[in-house]
Amino acid sequence: MPRILLVKTSSMGDVIHNLPVIADIRIHHPHAIFDWVVEEGFREIPSLHPEVHEVIPVAIRRWRKSLLQASTWREISTFRKLLKSRNYDYVLDTQGLIKSALITKLTNGPSFGQNKECAREPLAARFYEHQLYSAREQHAVVRNRELAALALGYALPTLAPNYGLPTESLAQSTYTNTTLPSQYVVGLHATSRDSKLWNINYWIRLGQYLADRELPLLLPWANEAELDRAKVIAQKVPNATVLPKLGLSKLAAIIARAKAAVGVDTGLVHLAVALQRPTIAIYTDTNPSLTGIYPGANAIAINLGGIAQAPSAQQVIDVLDPLIR
Repeated sequence: MPRILLVKTSSMGDVIHNLPVIADIRIHHPHAIFDWVVEEGFREIPSLHPEVHEVIPVAIRRWRKSLLQASTWREISTFRKLLKSRNYDYVLDTQGLIKSALITKLTNGPSFGQNKECAREPLAARFYEHQLYSAREQHAVVRNRELAALALGYALPTLAPNYGLPTESLAQSTYTNTTLPSQYVVGLHATSRDSKLWNINYWIRLGQYLADRELPLLLPWANEAELDRAKVIAQKVPNATVLPKLGLSKLAAIIARAKAAVGVDTGLVHLAVALQRPTIAIYTDTNPSLTGIYPGANAIAINLGGIAQAPSAQQVIDVLDPLIR
């Protein structure tokens, strides 16, 4: 019964891309126990997976901003003691960053990670006991699965990834008191960089198309700028609803019930795919071939656009139309 620690701290999309390694490992080690180290802001993602035994939050992003405070060092000490109190058979870091590699050094167990030729930060490789090669010119989901296979000594799986999230139970949950229509599309309009945003007039055109088909557009948000954008869209779109501010678990429940999801390059669009919702991802400033949405079996995930190649509203509508009819 191997005990395995997965180290994948951020960002949200990266954390979601790592979920399939659990199902892969389970095939070869059906009684394995999984713990997961993740940034505190994304702890709800591995917590949604029924096979994750313990989620261990880390706060590197917050600690960096307050290194002179005694409370920060107390938290770091508590985190180190918690890791040292566990014994692992495998410590698997699929992130390949110095910060994630340093976490592996705090653990009791053999560490596995990418070698200097393929790690995102080559210096990270020095901290692993076992350095493995996984070609960088692959999608992130494939790289994670390959690294897990190399570490645990089984062949790289050929089946589509299984993200393992309980879509049906989430869809039936009562995580939110928000009254939802029976059918709707979720519009994931917010992202971490302005260069990844889709033209707001395109969102309005998409929403109007959905309104003509009596499909409401639901708009989540996380900060004031995103709320303002959602309000502008909703003012011009019949049947559009600006959701209340929600945590990841509640958003997952709403996405799990959606007829489809349309979103920019953001973690939530990867969550929609992991929840097996028909999903269209819009890329304007990044390359989807390496980090685009990646479907599991019988799921629909369509990447549109690329670097300086934003799709038009009509292009998105043409792809979405057969998915919602």
